[in-house]
Amino acid sequence: MALLRRIAHLDMDAFYASVELLRYPQLKGLPVVIGGGRRREDDLLSRMRALEPQREWTTADLADIPIEVFPRLKGYTGRGVITTATYAARAFGVGSAMGVMKAAKLCPEAILLPVDFDQYRFYSRAFKDIVADIAPVVEDRGVDEIYIDFTEVPGGQRDGGKALARLIQKTITEHTGLTCSIGVAPNKLLAKMASELNKPNGISILYAQDVESKIWPLSCRKINGIGPKAEAKLQAQDIHTIGDLAAKERGWLMQYFGKSYGAWLFDAAHGVDERPVVTESEPVSMSRETTFDKDLHVVNDRAALGEIFTRLCQQVAADLQRKGYVGKTIGIKLRFDNFQSVTRDQTIDHYTADAADIRKIGGLCLKRVDMKRRLRLLGVRVGALVKADSQEALTPDAAKSVLLLREPSPPTEPHHEQADLF
Repeated sequence: MALLRRIAHLDMDAFYASVELLRYPQLKGLPVVIGGGRRREDDLLSRMRALEPQREWTTADLADIPIEVFPRLKGYTGRGVITTATYAARAFGVGSAMGVMKAAKLCPEAILLPVDFDQYRFYSRAFKDIVADIAPVVEDRGVDEIYIDFTEVPGGQRDGGKALARLIQKTITEHTGLTCSIGVAPNKLLAKMASELNKPNGISILYAQDVESKIWPLSCRKINGIGPKAEAKLQAQDIHTIGDLAAKERGWLMQYFGKSYGAWLFDAAHGVDERPVVTESEPVSMSRETTFDKDLHVVNDRAALGEIFTRLCQQVAADLQRKGYVGKTIGIKLRFDNFQSVTRDQTIDHYTADAADIRKIGGLCLKRVDMKRRLRLLGVRVGALVKADSQEALTPDAAKSVLLLREPSPPTEPHHEQADLF
């Protein structure tokens, strides 16, 4: 007898915020917002050392910091963006990608903590390793979510996959202290929707026959792949729920939304999705970017911009080397004080993961941008990636071109002052 296809989507609950609550358990149940800046040395410990100099405060004492010492959203000034928020903060309408100043108006007493990406990556690797030990067919979808093929795993068929989902939930919590929500369904599309039905720390099981009763009443935006523009276009045709969408004929959707997207909308509304769980996917590019606390002037802040640009190039190079990739398309991203974004890139004749190479070619890209306005964001990207040990990356011509790149460049025509800024 053929096994039913059972695909799970696992989504960590308020992941960044939950990791912070491991560090500060005294904040559990309170509205907490993560964002506004990156974590450096623990400012709270410095504050406690000033308040109680008689005690030798260390990282082992973080759980003892009084709640009233933590910074609040009220009074925040800056352009920081929220990365995530606890469920207690979400009850006030605070959510990810919202400006911190806007969130301060909704919940001024919420506690504001800086982001700590090193810690989040550590726990991300930890929960994924736990899952892979139990169910090895796993597709990585980001720092806090994965797809898992339950079909042939022991327990993956029992109660539609609930037994295996419980085991995974329990093991993750025992080893990390974190919780997750899991949806199990016949395919990835339905599994992702199912994982949202019973958060936090919930398990939802869907079968093909549940689509009409459990999926059709939902908003069209619950389908991963329908964004704000598509939703507005659907609503203009009086299509609000997935059931409304399912009632439309495939031909009509293809005519109105285009052949490819229209056909996909029809299938998605009926819960059809044949995509496999992909255990290994090659990244297309790797990038790093940063938004400044204040707009930077291309001349007056030249030294600061140069340091930031160098650091971003070094971080991208370190990411490439750690993951074993090289690339040959190097680009930059700028956002000006009027929120206009500009990108430039250049493809070179060899593959590299060297910070000096990335900075040099990135600098050439910067020369192609008219920098009359102040900058609020700077980013560096390396694309056209291949494995560093692949035949393509190790060809003699590529090695030769690396050497040529590092030889002194011939004199060039003079250019505007800002071209040398970074």
